[in-house]
Amino acid sequence: MKKNLKVISWNINSIRIRLEQLKKISEELDPDIICLQETKCENDKFPLAPIQDLGYKYVAHKGQASYNGVAIISRVKFKKIIEKDFCDKNDCRYIGAEFDFGTKNKSLKLHNFYVPAGGDEPDTVINPKFKHKLDFLDEMHRHLKDQIANGQYHIIVGDMNIAPHENDVWSHKQLVNVVSHTDIERSKISEIINQQNFCDILRYFANEDEKVYSWWSYRNRDWKKSNRGRRLDHIWVTENLLKYYIEHQIFQIARDFERPSDHVPISASFHLGHIA
Repeated sequence: MKKNLKVISWNINSIRIRLEQLKKISEELDPDIICLQETKCENDKFPLAPIQDLGYKYVAHKGQASYNGVAIISRVKFKKIIEKDFCDKNDCRYIGAEFDFGTKNKSLKLHNFYVPAGGDEPDTVINPKFKHKLDFLDEMHRHLKDQIANGQYHIIVGDMNIAPHENDVWSHKQLVNVVSHTDIERSKISEIINQQNFCDILRYFANEDEKVYSWWSYRNRDWKKSNRGRRLDHIWVTENLLKYYIEHQIFQIARDFERPSDHVPISASFHLGHIA
């Protein structure tokens, strides 16, 4: 029987604090795979049983105390887990998984990233965090280039901490020198997308002048009224997957949850009847 595959990406900003929110999202959106960033949880304290109780039998996670952390929770069986440490920091910012596609010599690879935020000053000399971010992007580019060389199907998701398009921020003019929207960050992430011919789903299916956001700062008392958002969360796919695309969603309701994350879940659905 043919099956659609729905993948969610969400910076959960502490998985143990927001387990109830994860349950709501699972019930409301009914995703097959959820990719989480900023889980802020050591591996031995990861809430595996509650996650599996939600129906996600297959779990891959890489975490550390209080910071960073990524996880893939899935109803679909993994063929294998992909792990890589970026910039030799062992800071738990990437995890991937490979799934059988059902076609001879073909598989689907899912890559879940949490790109460094980069600090406040967009200057690599005075701000090591910004240098780390740029170095991470360069290494991420090389990794993805190597991964897609075999012509398999790939989905790349995560909190990229960059809003590349002018209308991915509430004011391009006011934010062009602010970390997450500087020219060099936008250039590096655009190179990753364009040189690999990835389709940036949320922007590809939006009008050129349409504002698209997935993050609203905690500093805004009324996030909806001020609507000063940024599109920091991304879903990219290889060209060979675009023909399977059905729809995508930015689940803004989650920003109104009790004790919300400042990011909301984003999802994309694909018609992948061959997935095992």
